[in-house]
Amino acid sequence: MMEDTSEAIHPDKVDGPAVQEVWSSFGQLREWREYDGAYLCHGQNAGAALVFLSDAEFRFKVFSEGVLDLSTTIAVLPQKEIIRPDVEESEQELIFRTSMLVVTLDKQTFALTVKDHEGSEIARQESISWTPRGATNALFNMQEDSHFYGLGEKSSFLDKRGERYTMWNTDVYAPHMPEIEALYESIPLLIHMHQGSTYGVFLDNPGRSDFDMRSHGVAYTIGCTTGSYDIYFIYGPEIKDVVRRYTALTGRITLPPKWALGYHQSRYSYMDQQEVMELAHSFREKNIPCDVIYLDIHYMDEYRVFTFDKIRFPDPKGMIAELKEMGIRIIPIVDPGVKKDPKYRIYREGVQEEHFCRHLEGDIYYGNVWPGISAFPDFTETRTAQWWGDHHAFYTSLGIDGIWNDMNEPAVFNELKTMDPDVMHLNDGDPMTHEEIHNLYGMLMSKATYEGMKQHMNGRRPFVLTRAGYSGIQRYAAIWTGDNRSFWEHMAMAMPMILNMGLSGLPFAGPDIGGFAHHTSDQLLVRWTQMGAFFPYCRNHSAIGTIRQEPWSFGEQVEDIIREYISLRYRWMPHLYNLFYESSRTGMPILRPVLLEYPRDPKVTNLCDQFLLGPDVMIAPVYRPDTDCRTVYLPEGIWHDYWTGEKHEGGRHILAPAPLDVMPMYIRAGAIIAEGELRQYAADHRADDVVTFHIYGAEAKSSFQAEYTLYEDDGETFAHENGKYSRLHIRVSGEEGALALSIRYMDDGYQAQREHLRFTLRQPAFTPAGIDQLERITLDELAAGQIGWSLDDSSGDILIQIPDRQLEQLILRA
Repeated sequence: MMEDTSEAIHPDKVDGPAVQEVWSSFGQLREWREYDGAYLCHGQNAGAALVFLSDAEFRFKVFSEGVLDLSTTIAVLPQKEIIRPDVEESEQELIFRTSMLVVTLDKQTFALTVKDHEGSEIARQESISWTPRGATNALFNMQEDSHFYGLGEKSSFLDKRGERYTMWNTDVYAPHMPEIEALYESIPLLIHMHQGSTYGVFLDNPGRSDFDMRSHGVAYTIGCTTGSYDIYFIYGPEIKDVVRRYTALTGRITLPPKWALGYHQSRYSYMDQQEVMELAHSFREKNIPCDVIYLDIHYMDEYRVFTFDKIRFPDPKGMIAELKEMGIRIIPIVDPGVKKDPKYRIYREGVQEEHFCRHLEGDIYYGNVWPGISAFPDFTETRTAQWWGDHHAFYTSLGIDGIWNDMNEPAVFNELKTMDPDVMHLNDGDPMTHEEIHNLYGMLMSKATYEGMKQHMNGRRPFVLTRAGYSGIQRYAAIWTGDNRSFWEHMAMAMPMILNMGLSGLPFAGPDIGGFAHHTSDQLLVRWTQMGAFFPYCRNHSAIGTIRQEPWSFGEQVEDIIREYISLRYRWMPHLYNLFYESSRTGMPILRPVLLEYPRDPKVTNLCDQFLLGPDVMIAPVYRPDTDCRTVYLPEGIWHDYWTGEKHEGGRHILAPAPLDVMPMYIRAGAIIAEGELRQYAADHRADDVVTFHIYGAEAKSSFQAEYTLYEDDGETFAHENGKYSRLHIRVSGEEGALALSIRYMDDGYQAQREHLRFTLRQPAFTPAGIDQLERITLDELAAGQIGWSLDDSSGDILIQIPDRQLEQLILRA
């Protein structure tokens, strides 16, 4: 019995005096020196290295005395160059000057202050302290006018002031509510805006970390429980500058295949081959565009990855080929858990070739997931990542072009919800515990998946969807927000969640349209589809046992409205693809908070029930039942109602009519939007590539200017990386009594399949007397393909049709 052994007097069983954990700090600066571009500052108890990456960015990493390691995680791209600031030393401070910043290190306390050259304080890291067990905490000044953004996939509103969040990738099936501090993704980037200036702090630590903007009133804290305190300070001064620099540091999206921008349909699960084919035929018969159908876990043989159930799916290759003829692709789910089964080749290889995660003592780590007891690949090992990626030839050989990575936090059915913290990752010769690199696991899996798919797809672009990730995941995968509910509150919460993900370098993201768990309703499905039609990632997904929510599930009226908005997404595909191209080049989000374009407007610092698609399109979803109007805030300028053409003066709120079939949308005057022909799928070549450029608010005055560049490529291969793309630049310039329309191909390495270009001047502020080089024709003649221009008397729009590549300028006479 316990009383007969020494366990009876175990220290944890005996009350004793509480021992306060001692927090240490740097102490005074003892010495500093420059070493290969890094400025090493040695304190009494530890040191810190400063590395300046540009005039607006620097890295600050704490290191133990005598131990300096300036390696990074995979999140940070290799830096091509660093800069050497001007350095001076006073009795109290060490001062670093770049062309944009003055950074001072207090020699007594190691407090770090960042100012601009006018002397205004941008940021102050007041203190850093740590425990003997390795937890670190940093305290930053917070002002009365502070606003916080970023942090990736987090619940609650756009502005994160007053919130606290944990970075620890977690499988959260319980309803996603504002108090949930950790979800599936961990993006430790905090963007701080105050006094008209913005900076970002990126903590490159894939273990557990915390960002607390709630507890201290005049300060916020950033802490980590293990690993290095390694931050990147990224100055704006504008929020766009922070996003641009952060995505240059951690990477930008690779241009996805165009079909991935289409509408996706999913359910947990479409149970067999017959159900999948019936679903596909329903989309085509009902003329509802669709590019993708997903296969959830029931397609597999007892949930073994890299298999198909031979009874449910007797001919997957034939099914996939038939679907491709219809323009529909299959995306199967692939989880990291490999079923423990010596007859199963993937498991046998993993054991024999030592690809699975193990305990330090050598035993394979096993966890319980969908297949039962399972082993987990160690994706930190390059050879294991390659092994995993190579096995995706199983899917590509069947004609599959995309993969859905789920459960890759990794999720395990135990009390921790994940892998034991002491499991070891070999990490290519630098072993680390799972506790130290937990948040990297999902990203490394998706990286292995993307690279394996790319290797086996003969030059075509793969698509990967992931649930879990870390900073840099945008280089390999799109992200969905996990197991939401069919609640109106979850529809509303999706907006700030996706907006902050965009600010955090994750532009290709979206929620499950209609909600995953619980039961949707007719109104909720309509309103969520209207909103989701403009989200970068557009998928309807629902859980087993819930009411069906395919577009036709609630009768003809609902089906007709949903068809209209999915069709609108496909007509807007040229503009949407253009925004993806911009994001791949600049890091700018596709879906944008109004704050991003109007940072000086105090009314938009926490505006998150409406959003911008790119810089010019305002979308205001209805997110409450039985609602036929809503308030919309329009920033400065003139805004055109997309549906009626009505003009509204900005800088104020308006009451927008919103019957069930209308989602309020407004286009900024001076904007140009490219629209294509309606297709049933992205590569539907039954429609040609004719593009209509809609020009809003044109005036025959010198004050009017509008520009747009349309990017085009084949939408399928990597040929664009070798110059096989085109960029068509449109410029509209007003002058007294005339309007000049210039058309020029800046790059012409790709030729679209079209004969004409079309232009529509939406309700211009003048009536044309004529257009040089063009004849006035009727609307019917224009629709029949004749070259010329026409006036729509009912709307006041001017419609123009010209041959592609033959005219470079048109003059419209008022």
